Amino acid sequence: MGIKPEIRERIFDPFFTTKQVKGGTGLGLFTVLSIIRNHGGFIRVLSTVGKGSQLMVFLRRGPGVE
Repeated sequence: MGIKPEIRERIFDPFFTTKQVKGGTGLGLFTVLSIIRNHGGFIRVLSTVGKGSQLMVFLRRGPGVE
């Protein structure tokens, strides 16, 4: 539960993973962040080791959206 600070700094790096070999490519959060940035947004990460993590996605409001 929670993300250690030394790992948190790298979670959006391409090919970074904490999984074992053959457990994944490490492109998940990098890809998500790229898509969100392309739409003018950003991600805020809150994490406390031993308690949990929260990733909040913020996107621009489009024209005509109230």
